[in-house]
Amino acid sequence: MITNCPQCRQTLRFSDAQRTKIIQALEKLAPGKKLTIKCPHCQAAVKMDGKAKGPAAADGSLQPPAPPDLDWLQTGRFEGEEKVEDVPMALVLFADTPQRENIVEAMKTVGYQVVTAGTAQEAMERMQFVSFSCVALDSELEGALADSAFHEYMRKMPMERRRYIFYILIGPSLHSLYDLEALAFSANLVVGEKDLKYFDVILRKAIPAYEELFGPILEELATYGKR
Repeated sequence: MITNCPQCRQTLRFSDAQRTKIIQALEKLAPGKKLTIKCPHCQAAVKMDGKAKGPAAADGSLQPPAPPDLDWLQTGRFEGEEKVEDVPMALVLFADTPQRENIVEAMKTVGYQVVTAGTAQEAMERMQFVSFSCVALDSELEGALADSAFHEYMRKMPMERRRYIFYILIGPSLHSLYDLEALAFSANLVVGEKDLKYFDVILRKAIPAYEELFGPILEELATYGKR
């Protein structure tokens, strides 16, 4: 199996479960087809064909699993306390209210691991160390949106990072799924507070539409090492 990303050259580390899934997918590939996975480091597309299957013994017998990776000994962090790399992370910047709980639960139902923050400073600090796929902001958390430090942070974020974040604004004066309003606020989605009870349904509609529109472009950019 391929061990290094052809773009960033960093080592690709797979858990036993991930390795098994990749091998199974390779075995099902039709002749001439390739399997595409994303590098967890640079997000570049890594293509593998059916010949790139896991190692086997020369006599055809099963090989025992490789010794465990002990890199975590040096960092002091182990797998049990870290997020799974292939599960998208979401950041919710919202006051600690029942509404926030509803938002978090809805985001979990569509597959996100959710982190919450109560202040703009806390949210920006978290974003320094975590690559979030989705960010949701209460548009009135800091008063008017035009005065929001976090919203300004998102608006001025370098595009090589911003294009990979699905940015959601939630507020009482917003109109759910109104693309023109989202565009005006430099967001990917706007949701009115009165529609939060349908937030999971809104996400199931908006996220696939976003991925259908921008997915091929982002994948092509990643192929050329542009983030």
